Amino acid sequence: MGPFDWLPHAPLEPLQLDWLQGVELAVLRLDRIDPLISGNKWFKLTGHLAQAQNASGIISLGGAYSNHLHALAAAGKRFGFPTVGLLRGHPQENPTIHDLKAFGMQLHWLGYGGYRARHAADFWLPWREHYPGFHPVPEGGGGLTGAVGCGVLVEQVRAQLHTLGWDDYDAWWLAAGTGTTLAGVVLAEAGAHPVYGALAVPDDHGVAQNVSALVQAGYELLDASRGGFAKVDPPLLDFIETTQKACGLPLEPLYTGKALLALKQQIEAGRFPPGTRLIFIHTGGLQGNRGFTS
Repeated sequence: MGPFDWLPHAPLEPLQLDWLQGVELAVLRLDRIDPLISGNKWFKLTGHLAQAQNASGIISLGGAYSNHLHALAAAGKRFGFPTVGLLRGHPQENPTIHDLKAFGMQLHWLGYGGYRARHAADFWLPWREHYPGFHPVPEGGGGLTGAVGCGVLVEQVRAQLHTLGWDDYDAWWLAAGTGTTLAGVVLAEAGAHPVYGALAVPDDHGVAQNVSALVQAGYELLDASRGGFAKVDPPLLDFIETTQKACGLPLEPLYTGKALLALKQQIEAGRFPPGTRLIFIHTGGLQGNRGFTS
């Protein structure tokens, strides 16, 4: 079986937390789809991989803790296709980089100026010459192709509602880093249920523009960035630790922790009345936790 027909299954689990105040919450555990390939990044990649069926390999971009490059490199190792990562900044070592190398990904560090040039019209030309036949995938596996790949999450939730004793749900809640997964869920829902995106990054990251380029309605973005991307504060870390002790759900501070804490604040503010049924997407990214603990 190749990467073009492997579609992992994400379990849907109820969450019991004392701050829910009568709101019913279930979590779609994308962190549990596979030992190596975790989270929403795989679903974003599926369409890009399908486009690359006749390519010699895949080349993409990301930072030194990139969940996207981690998933791409793991998929390359699992399914036997070459991968190349173009990295922001200067050479460094961390657990993510160690994995990328172990998975066989060829790494090139672009510096910061070189990485900023990634949207230039001629950016890919030298890389196409250096790696002829390789298929380029945009940063984070984004765009419409990445969004459509995430639409299957709606099917996976609907197929498991009976395990919760639910006949329906009221809305979705998830972290938004680029907005690609959110846009995919909105597209698949086609207006049937609203989708709330907790912005894990500040306004200047362009998430609102990314999403509005793909979908026009059916969603709402709320600020959960806590002052900036990768800003980690003691209340957030305390919340993550308390949540894991209370229900066993592992979170990380860049996306899932921020998103669930933002939901707690919205429930406490009265946005969702008791009896509301919400689906929280755990987008994975737990491999990045090692940057905070090691």
